[in-house]
Formats: sequence, structure tokens, C-alpha cells
Amino acid sequence: MSQRATTIVTDGGVTTVTLNRPERMNALSRQMIEEILAVLDGANAGDGTRVIVITGAGRGFCGGADLKDLNSPAGLLPEAGAESKRQGLRHGVQPLIRALRDCDVPVIAMVNGDAAAGGCDVALACDIRIGSERTRFMESFARIGLFPGTGGCWFLPRMVGLSKAAEMVFTGDPIGAQEAYQWGLISQLAPHAELLERTMVLAQRIAAGPPIALRLAKMVMHRGVDMSLETSLELAAASESITLTSDDHREGLTAFLEKREAKFRGL
Repeated sequence: MSQRATTIVTDGGVTTVTLNRPERMNALSRQMIEEILAVLDGANAGDGTRVIVITGAGRGFCGGADLKDLNSPAGLLPEAGAESKRQGLRHGVQPLIRALRDCDVPVIAMVNGDAAAGGCDVALACDIRIGSERTRFMESFARIGLFPGTGGCWFLPRMVGLSKAAEMVFTGDPIGAQEAYQWGLISQLAPHAELLERTMVLAQRIAAGPPIALRLAKMVMHRGVDMSLETSLELAAASESITLTSDDHREGLTAFLEKREAKFRGL
């Protein structure tokens, strides 16, 4: 059996996926993508995972596609020709971006170092990003004559505005931790020695929340980016009607009145 490209640990409803190719800056490979997708599929199928944390081994988060093997038979885009490359992106790499965005449970990127090109877009596809002074984001496709094929042109304008997004995409220059925090690319900036602890505190807090309500909230927030307010309110009303009739709501209300912590079961 080939060596795994990720390590996966589950604790208290939090599943941590560590991209484990530190010698290649955790570059994406077919195997790595398949292993991440399996975790996301398991969470969607109700395996008990309430939050997923994605991070990288060693000094980087993810350097994007493995350029040394990109066009080789074992690479992500082995076939020649523009149409073959397009299909390779659509069916090989982009499904990971969609799956991260559409996963039923919240996904946190613990960006422990450089997140470059496709690795930047993996982080952007997560719901929350937490970083340290070592964090850098680089939409670096232009540096090697490429277009951002993994969602950066969609995510960045919505997160940082068109001007800053254009600067990142057109130059490929790195954005450091302080800028990333000021621009809203990361929601928390922790000392690197405390990054894991801070991330897990947040992950466990979210994991203790009501799964149905959080799943619906994630869906409405993401879809709402492209909706009118009226459409979003209609979807919100439908979603709230589900939570209002749930066991978790009854438990939450009872716990509030009894001045205790609620124990949500996702029912």
C-alpha cells in the first residue's frame, strides 16, 4: 500500500487533516485530493465529524499543484492539449474546491505557512482561516504564466474587494500575515506557538454547537453572496423553520432557562 499523502486525526467531533508532503511544500497530488475528498464525504454522510480542520505539515500550508510532476503520467494534468487540460482541472482539481465550499460541516484552514496558487485557493474555499506570523497568501499563477484555475478569481474579489484581488492575481506577490488579517483573509492572527491551540479551541467550540443550524447557516451564507436580500430572506425563513422544530432548539432553550451548557445532538 502506498504511503498516505495526509494524516487524519479525529477528536471530539473535530477531524484534522494534515497535508503530509512537507518535502514538496505539501503540493497537491491526486492521492492527496482523494484523501481529503474522502474525509469530506464521510462528514457529509454523518460519520460524527462536526468540524474539519485542514493544515500542512512542516513549514508550509500548501504550495499548490506539484509542478515537477504536473504534466507527467502521475501528475494532476497529464494529458496534452487545451481541452484535455480543461477536463483535468474540472474533474481532477476543482472538485476539491467545490467539496470544501459545499461540505455540510464547517471547515477551518489553519494556515501555518505559505499558501500558494492552488494552495491559496484551498484555504480560500474553507469557511474560516486562522494564521500566524508565518502565514502568507500568494495567488502566484501569473509568475509562471498561468491563470488561477482553482477559484481564486471568484473568492478573492468577494473577500478583499476587486482592487486588492486584482493586485494579488496580477502580480502574484505574497500577502503577509498582518495584511491578510487587515484585509479579512484570516479571521484570527495568533503567535505561531499558539496557532494549534487557538485553532482547536475554536474548532471544539463550533463542534459543540447545533449541527443542523450551523449546516443551514453555512449554506445560506455562501449562497447569499449571489442572491438578492429578498431571496436570502426567503431561504432564511425556510431554514429557521427547520431549526425551530428541532430537538436541538428545544435543548438549547431548556439549557438557557436552566443556566447550563446545551448538549446538541444534531436532531
